Formats: sequence, C-alpha cells, structure tokens
Amino acid sequence: MADADAPTAAILGASPDPARYAYQAVLAYLRQGWTVWPVHPRAAAVAEQPTYASVDELPGRPAIVSLYLRPAIATPLLPAIAQCRPDWLWCNPGADDPALIAAARAEGLRPIVACNLVALSLGDPRTQAERWWHTQGGDA
Repeated sequence: MADADAPTAAILGASPDPARYAYQAVLAYLRQGWTVWPVHPRAAAVAEQPTYASVDELPGRPAIVSLYLRPAIATPLLPAIAQCRPDWLWCNPGADDPALIAAARAEGLRPIVACNLVALSLGDPRTQAERWWHTQGGDA
C-alpha cells in the first residue's frame, strides 16, 4: 500500500523490461519512498506496480512526470500532462528534443532536460530540478 504522504511520480514510457531505463526509474523512485504511477498503454504492471494506460487515468496530481518517450510520441501528450499540473517534467535523454521542450514551456510546464536516474542518485529529484531550473535559465 502506498504512503498517502509520499511524493508521486508518473513515469511515461515505463517498461516491463528490467533492462530499460524507464523500468529502472520506477525502481529508483520506489527505493526513495515515492508513490510511482507507471504509464504504459498495454502493460498490466511495471516492477510490480499497476500501470495506467494514459496520463488521463492517473489517480492524482504527480509531483514529477518523467518522460521516457520519443518526442514524436511525447509531444502530443503535453496538453494532458499539463492538465495534471506536475511540478516538474523530466525530459530524459531521448526525450530532450528542443521542439518538445519549447512545446512543454508553451503548455506552462517546467521541463528539466537531464537524466532522472542521475538526479535520483544525488538525492531528492525535486531539489535537483530546482537547482537545474535556476542554473539553466528556466525561470528567465
């Protein structure tokens, strides 16, 4: 059972394949005590966590949405992501296309262009996001 006070992360492109970085992100968030909502249109579970077929099905507001999707797939999802009002949108390698970043900003999202797994290895990814945002001109 998830801790009601735990921060939440939605992993878009979560994979049931343990060799994939998106699977490893689910595990890394779980190890840090987060509630994780894997999003995958067909998989029933990722890392023993039930999946959601789309962002529209999430049970609440995620603090972080982490993208492990190609820009061609992720960009059309940005309006739905914006509607769930995450604090941060992590654009991992492969989802770090400049056009996607511009579209995310246009939707009012705060995209972080960095590897979420590295941020998790350094501590709370929300703290890492704040640092990145302020040092990379995100609030300019």
